[in-house]
Amino acid sequence: MSITYAIWAFGAGALIPLMGILNAGLARASGGIIQATGLLFATGLIASLVLAAMTRTPIPTIQTLLHIAPHRYAGGLIVGFYILSITFLAPRFGVGNAILFAVTAQLITSALIDHFALAGATLRPLTTLRAIGLLIVIAGVIVTQVSDRLATDSP
Repeated sequence: MSITYAIWAFGAGALIPLMGILNAGLARASGGIIQATGLLFATGLIASLVLAAMTRTPIPTIQTLLHIAPHRYAGGLIVGFYILSITFLAPRFGVGNAILFAVTAQLITSALIDHFALAGATLRPLTTLRAIGLLIVIAGVIVTQVSDRLATDSP
């Protein structure tokens, strides 16, 4: 089962850079990053509702939604900020750079969440080997940035 989850996560992750540049194009076509983000979420909502109908998954009632603690909706704000950010950054900073820094931050934040069991996560202490892996990723970010600078500085 974990190999299936790994493949699923890999596929989802592989689509993120594509989403970034496609949404940047949507922003140009629709008039801006806010419009593109709204359209992206509207498309996602429609796709989710179609999937729910196809799988006969019940949609929560308004009463259920009102009883959910407000902080449980923070993920929507976070993903909104992420989409706005990547839509803005991808054409200006480069898709690779934007995703590289985002993924590095995700790995570091994930390690901290696991290590301290934040927000209900399962405790998974940061081992020396995991810390070394994170340092390798950070070193990779530095190397790619130095490489970019050297490439743009050369005649």
